[in-house]
Amino acid sequence: MATTVMTSLPQYSGLRPQISAAPVRTLAAVQPMGRKGKGALGARCDYIGSPTNLIMVASTSLMLFAGRFGLAPSANRKATAGLKLEVRDSGLQTGDPAGFTLADTLACGSVGHIIGVGVVLGLKNIGAL
Repeated sequence: MATTVMTSLPQYSGLRPQISAAPVRTLAAVQPMGRKGKGALGARCDYIGSPTNLIMVASTSLMLFAGRFGLAPSANRKATAGLKLEVRDSGLQTGDPAGFTLADTLACGSVGHIIGVGVVLGLKNIGAL
């Protein structure tokens, strides 16, 4: 069992330390406190059909669907001031008949994940998940 040891650190006035009456012990002599619990470091891995997983898969899939079938802006379809989608040539190479590029896939997947994380955190905050 560790005993409580009072240590005093040197006080400085200018560049010279003031001499104290108590001996100075190094910080290595002080016993560290033990951690209690996992805190923020804990992670929970659920099964594949968990509500969190289903929300993430659904939100990412819906965003990719919207981008691929022209319901969301992409590299070859820009949004106008009235939020109408106009076809334009971006110059990006694609083998997709709809003109869906790799950049569109990454962008729509990222936005889908952002939406999914928002839904999961919102549901956890209200206690529904």
